[in-house]
Amino acid sequence: MPRTPHSSPHLRVMSVLGLLAALLLPLGMTFTPGAAAAPAADPVRVMPLGDSITGSPGCWRAVLWNRLVAGGYKDIDFVGTLPPQGCGQAHDGDNEGHGGELVTNVADQNLLPGRLASTRPDIVVMHFGTNDVWSSIAPDRILAAYTKLVAQMRASNPDMRILVAQLIPMNPSSCPGCAQRVVDFNARIPGWARATGTDRSPVTVVDQWTGFSTAADTYDGVHPNASGDDKIADRWFPALSAVLDAGVPQDPGDPGDPGGDPTACTARFRAVSSWQGGYQGEVTVTNTSAAAVPGWTATVAPADGARLTQLWNGSLTTAADGTATVRNAAWNGTLAPGASATFGFVATTPATAGTPAATVTCTGTAPAA
Repeated sequence: MPRTPHSSPHLRVMSVLGLLAALLLPLGMTFTPGAAAAPAADPVRVMPLGDSITGSPGCWRAVLWNRLVAGGYKDIDFVGTLPPQGCGQAHDGDNEGHGGELVTNVADQNLLPGRLASTRPDIVVMHFGTNDVWSSIAPDRILAAYTKLVAQMRASNPDMRILVAQLIPMNPSSCPGCAQRVVDFNARIPGWARATGTDRSPVTVVDQWTGFSTAADTYDGVHPNASGDDKIADRWFPALSAVLDAGVPQDPGDPGDPGGDPTACTARFRAVSSWQGGYQGEVTVTNTSAAAVPGWTATVAPADGARLTQLWNGSLTTAADGTATVRNAAWNGTLAPGASATFGFVATTPATAGTPAATVTCTGTAPAA
């Protein structure tokens, strides 16, 4: 009795592919067996790090997330070992905001490395230290904890971008000394950041204190209400978007891309001197790519309503919001790999301005093909 022949699995697959091709051709589409879609770039992973002001529920994260999405930032991923806590609007709610936590305890107990290993952030957005200030812990000890956490972040990712807040004001009825202690601690943060930041892993200070009212923007003198959430998100947004625009290295060891970003650079701000109503600042631009760049452009977003009025070693354009764009001079634009150029400026400030601070970023000019 003759056996009924059976088609092989290979023939069955080819038959299916042929059927798909027949269906797609009338639509002007083609199907190529074995073709694979190009892999999508990994999203940039952002860790919101802190205490109950960042979590519990920390609704400024929801406001910030939706503002980033509305601004066209699609390939981002907020990460953390804690889940969302509501907030009444859709957002990526993963976070590392542990209510009641002290940054000094996190450092002393080495709690951060495990959290970093679980989430692998590219950027850390940190508002941390409110409970330490409430507990009358000395600024030196809090800043030492900051330094340890930064070292742990860089051990996790040598290219970590770190945004550190000057804390929002605090004035609870049960802590009459807290208000001044926040002021005293915040005054120390810019100097610490200048000493701690590196070209590869910059530390950016974000002023969350100026313009924030404990009476209008908190519900208990400590934790933000809806208007406080909006203000916090408003301060994080330009600093975080500047880092996202500059690009975040995510795969420095990829052998298929030995040259890295041919226009990568970093910028660092330093206050040279200050006086009532103004200060002198300096920005150092460094070429972090593997090739020489023929020019560079830096942005300077001064804090506290400051405005750049004079500039040397570059050309200045100022936007309506005070953000300055600085392009290299004719003689300091070409930078070899690892080389730096510095420009200086004078800024005017309102009488109520705090310690000079600015968010700075840069991009290199692409070499001619």
